[in-house]
Amino acid sequence: MTSKLTLDDVADLREYEREREAFRRSIIDLKKRRRIGVGPFVTFVFENRDTIRFQIQEMARAEKILTDEGIETELRIYNPLIPDAGELAATMFLELTSDAQMREWFPKLVGIETMVEFRLAGGRAVRCVVDPEHAEQLTRDDTTAAVHYIHFSFSPDDVEAMASGPVEVAVTHYEYNHSVVLSSESVAELLTDLRG
Repeated sequence: MTSKLTLDDVADLREYEREREAFRRSIIDLKKRRRIGVGPFVTFVFENRDTIRFQIQEMARAEKILTDEGIETELRIYNPLIPDAGELAATMFLELTSDAQMREWFPKLVGIETMVEFRLAGGRAVRCVVDPEHAEQLTRDDTTAAVHYIHFSFSPDDVEAMASGPVEVAVTHYEYNHSVVLSSESVAELLTDLRG
């Protein structure tokens, strides 16, 4: 079975309304295990098939997308965020809440989306990769965006190093150098993606 979503995976609006409340609660719980804060204002949400299906369903609901063509457009946009086995995919948020913070930090943090890594047992590191199409749309020389989409590719040895712990996520930008050790619950959650 492919991990990517198809038209058949997306409920029509009436069907979705019937399942929405229970599905929303399950996604909130899932995202708690998949949300990792690094430093004062960078947060990663590690995406999977369920989080992306929720995103598409909510987008269709908010924008009243009723046609197959409209849903296909959303699938093309969001399916690349579903990781394959051996990969992790994350939405990176710069959670700045005031105009003054954004004016100060967005210019300082140009390129931050390229400076994220997992630090694993045995001194191993897995650096992120930014999708070229995303980089073309969101990366500018003078400022960065509030949201970025990044991927990590793990070798089988990297996956085993992650399983043996400890695991750190680090942002290594010269203006924002922070790291955090992942909880065993978060590591276990991310290993489900890596092991397919």
